[in-house]
Amino acid sequence: LNLPQFVQLLETFVGEHISLPTVKKLIAFIKEEYKQTEEEKMEQLEKVHRMSRLAQRKLLLQALFKKWDSNASGFLDLEEVDAVLSTFKEGMEKEALRKAKQHLCSRYPQLSRVGKLSPKAFQAFLELLASEFSGDGDEAIDSLVEFLTANVERSHTEHVQSLTRRKLLHDIQQAAETSGASMEAVYKAVFKALSQDAEAHGDNKKISAYIALLEENQLSPERGQFLLHYVACTADDALYVLNKVLYRDMKGVSFAAVEEGKPIHVPRVQLHGNIHFWNYDRPVEERKGSFLVLPLHNAPWGTFGILGVDTLQDQCEKTIFLTHEIRFYQGVSHAFSKAYHHICMLQNVLQMTVTALDWLYPRAPSIHAVTTFLVEPGKDKTGDYALRKMITRDYTGRKEIHSSPVLLRKENLLRDYLFKCVDTSEVIRMSVCGEHHIAVPLRDLSGQAFGIFDISIGHHQKLPPHEHKDLQKMLKIAQAACAVILKMSSEETEPTDVLEAEHTANSRHAGILFHQFMLQDLRECV
Repeated sequence: LNLPQFVQLLETFVGEHISLPTVKKLIAFIKEEYKQTEEEKMEQLEKVHRMSRLAQRKLLLQALFKKWDSNASGFLDLEEVDAVLSTFKEGMEKEALRKAKQHLCSRYPQLSRVGKLSPKAFQAFLELLASEFSGDGDEAIDSLVEFLTANVERSHTEHVQSLTRRKLLHDIQQAAETSGASMEAVYKAVFKALSQDAEAHGDNKKISAYIALLEENQLSPERGQFLLHYVACTADDALYVLNKVLYRDMKGVSFAAVEEGKPIHVPRVQLHGNIHFWNYDRPVEERKGSFLVLPLHNAPWGTFGILGVDTLQDQCEKTIFLTHEIRFYQGVSHAFSKAYHHICMLQNVLQMTVTALDWLYPRAPSIHAVTTFLVEPGKDKTGDYALRKMITRDYTGRKEIHSSPVLLRKENLLRDYLFKCVDTSEVIRMSVCGEHHIAVPLRDLSGQAFGIFDISIGHHQKLPPHEHKDLQKMLKIAQAACAVILKMSSEETEPTDVLEAEHTANSRHAGILFHQFMLQDLRECV
């Protein structure tokens, strides 16, 4: 139990109308009767020490990764890291390095194809290498970190540039986590990151940018199985690019980037001969500039779209993208991919929630309303979280999708029970202005609440037995379906929605998922 859970357990045990002297007696009793053997104490201390050591190692390796990844691309070149490590202890550990690399490639099969280390793969690489050394593992990790830190030098300018770029990438992730499952804020953050970086670190280039998602071609199948649908772009290009479709039989290098899974840079579009120009109003002699296409990746390097950047609006001569710019744009595409899949996951959870509430509505007429909240990180410096109201279903069957501002703890004292529910990840019962509420957490894979069902049962102290049973069944099935959605969206599993059209189908599947679990539950009961 953590502290909020322990306090909540005692509050539930003593009830609402207990006197202060009785509470003090209970506390004195617990203090006197709680016993811990020396063996239990040592075991607990060892566990805390082990967890602290692992947390420190993770922070240390994350800091090292960031120092190497000065352009904030989100990946390190495996060959570059391997080349530096081969000189560790004057090359005496090359055999250990070979074995560690072999184990790493078996754990991450895509590495042999893409040659890029994510932060997680980088940590695994160093831990595998340290395990091949004789002696203490922690000391080996420390030696490797010290060696790699000494072998990467960054100037003050590069350091400041890296910090600025990481802030822009953080803004993309924050937009995904605080947008109420809407993509618009994410698109805006992506284009802001690209434009501000081009201005600050790209010689004040004037850029255009656009995002296209891979979809199954149902419009003109004879023109190829898939198409690229342009879903977002910078404001000046909306007339020519937004909602346009690129077919495989049209000019362009975007499909090549999708198939190869690597960026394609065209330094001078006027000399290439295979570029599709969306702005038909621009004279041929003005179609000059640099063009970059970056594939948008799923977790294990499947591709679901492209991010395009060009300098055709810029009339200056020096418009070619430099290596450090391209690497940062790779970081932007990676940040967008994570944000996109996070929002897809939230949309799937909300679709499943709607199905669950539709199932519950005719079976529990005594429930006045059920409101679904999502937990979002707070934007202020306190580090507290906020609650966003998403869906309400009342006893009349009316369903409302909200776009209201978030709830903050300090501004909603009467709804403190909702925040207690998040703090403890446990069910909280509370009476507010004579109306009884049951707050039920929707837990993520680590057991923490990332959503809440706020169930109002009006002036009833409790629901009729059959309605209570159906409510419990709905909550159990919803949590099971939620766990499947979260596992599908985690980096540990192969993605199922490579295409945007498949994401739409996946959203429908999220609703069906609830009924599948309900059917399975019925079969087990028979």
